Amino acid sequence: MGLLDDMADEIAVAALADELRSGDDKIVAQIGEILGSSSQTLQEAYLTAIRVRRAEKRAKALLAERLQAHKVAQAKKE
Repeated sequence: MGLLDDMADEIAVAALADELRSGDDKIVAQIGEILGSSSQTLQEAYLTAIRVRRAEKRAKALLAERLQAHKVAQAKKE
């Protein structure tokens, strides 16, 4: 990744961690607004990093759920 993507991802990770810890779902948008007021380019990279990380989390959760269902089905067969 380049400097911009690295910076955006670092901020996204911190924002998502804060959101999880605090329960404040507005923090991601607030940081996006702050970034946008200074650098629209960094804001766009940040929002992309947020979307990518949330999509990854959903995908991993689905895969974990399917793996668990498979293990349960295998255990029933045995």
